[in-house]
Amino acid sequence: MGDTLRFFLAALVMSLPLAGCASQGENLPLIESTPGQEANYRLGPGDKLDVNVLGAENLSGEYSVADNGTISTPLIGEVKAGGLTRAQLEHELAQKLADGYVRNPKISVTILEYRPFYIYGEVNKPGKYSYAAGMRVLSAASVAGGYTPRADTDFVVISRNGQDRKGIATTPILPDDIIKVPQRFF
Repeated sequence: MGDTLRFFLAALVMSLPLAGCASQGENLPLIESTPGQEANYRLGPGDKLDVNVLGAENLSGEYSVADNGTISTPLIGEVKAGGLTRAQLEHELAQKLADGYVRNPKISVTILEYRPFYIYGEVNKPGKYSYAAGMRVLSAASVAGGYTPRADTDFVVISRNGQDRKGIATTPILPDDIIKVPQRFF
């Protein structure tokens, strides 16, 4: 057997154990982040809102989106909020109040507290954390105590709306995201 063939076989034998060492999720497609993603944020159970009705302070206040996706307001009762954007909820509330309660209502909805995100894997303090507008993968990892020495910091796996995608340090995250920081293989 020639030296070239021997070298090739040795290289092949040494690389076989490493073939299965790619971090799980490395081959997933990169998550797509769209401009204005937060403006299109869909409300859901656990979000805390400040609803301001101009000229009707008794109707203004803080409301939490219930498990059934509604908020319970004075006069008009339960209003569907889950799945709506802030602007859509403002429009929905204005329509209901205009129906015999307030003439030409002006309403603003502010999100006071978002649903949490979840992070696990190779971070020092895995768990559930409060989301803040503008968060990215790196800030989520920082909130969770930073990466462990075994962490693969090249990418993470983000589960969003039932789909797994790959994210990098600058990928924006959203409430309800589940972030897995994989282990690096040497």
